[in-house]
Amino acid sequence: MKHLIDPTDITVEETDEIIHLALDIIANPKKYAEHCKGKKLATLFYEPSTRTRLSFTAAMMELGGNVLGFSEAASSSTAKGESVQDTAKTVSCFADLIAMRHFIEGAPFAASKVSGVPIINAGDGSHSHPTQTLTDLLTITRELGRLDNFTIGFCGDLKFGRTVHSLIKSLSTRSNVKVVLIAPQELRLPGYIRHDVCERLGVEYKEVSTMEEVMPELDVLYMTRVQKERFLDEDEFDRVKDSFVLDRKKMALAKRDMAVLHPLPRVNEILTEVDSDPRAAYFRQVENGKFVRMALICKLLDWKNDPEHDTPIHYEAFEDKTRCCSNAKCISNLEKVPLLFRHTENGPDRCIYCDNKPRE
Repeated sequence: MKHLIDPTDITVEETDEIIHLALDIIANPKKYAEHCKGKKLATLFYEPSTRTRLSFTAAMMELGGNVLGFSEAASSSTAKGESVQDTAKTVSCFADLIAMRHFIEGAPFAASKVSGVPIINAGDGSHSHPTQTLTDLLTITRELGRLDNFTIGFCGDLKFGRTVHSLIKSLSTRSNVKVVLIAPQELRLPGYIRHDVCERLGVEYKEVSTMEEVMPELDVLYMTRVQKERFLDEDEFDRVKDSFVLDRKKMALAKRDMAVLHPLPRVNEILTEVDSDPRAAYFRQVENGKFVRMALICKLLDWKNDPEHDTPIHYEAFEDKTRCCSNAKCISNLEKVPLLFRHTENGPDRCIYCDNKPRE
């Protein structure tokens, strides 16, 4: 069975299949109006969401299918103490696939180990957000006409921004994609992404502290909000929240065909004066999210019983009951799941659920 927990769960070829199908859905929507007739998607959203939850709902409805689920943890049996895995087992009795958003990192991965239907990670804490990555890839394809040979700048909260982590992983499989990391010291990209992805896989990258110094070289600028809910220290949030704001003055430094992306919601990192600029692609990006999720739903259902499209095993996992994950928000610290880790080539072991180091 194919699950989508991490961007690397689908190959470059499978990703391209999804992108090409999304483009065909855009061109020929009536052809797919009953593609999922009689099928059900369960949306299990344990934390607030607007775009992701509604785009999954709209996607399934436009394919002729049905949607069930919940939009907050309090309205589920989680409020009674039910585990993520028990919820996934239960809901897989009622639905053909499950889209799960969770504040606990590694929750969708744990669910995939027991679910009888495909699990789609719709965002787990600050860890990963692979369907946003597919949205971003479709948007870049439509804006630039290609998925290779370009320079992308990631600006803002690169430490907690799961959309950034997921997109960098996916772009590491493409040719000649250069990455520019624009962030304050407090919000730098996590070491495991810089080392395990960029350096190990040979992605050319550099880190800078201002937008102005790199705007002229960017083909894509990926803005992110500084997420208050990810900070443990409110004073730290107040110090960095206004660090990077995109306005007309900065846009004047950019290429005439640069595309500005943002996973949204925005707070103050892009001024509304930029919205009328034809290079502002972030609301087009929202609509692309519906189309790419339609394509993903179709493909996962097609691949459901095809062993050639099983989720790959990326790492040889081993259980170690003497250690625990150093991430307090990891599911292995919050629910009863096996304590699983993986070896890395030239670094410390990592938690299978959230990629953080173990606490000895």
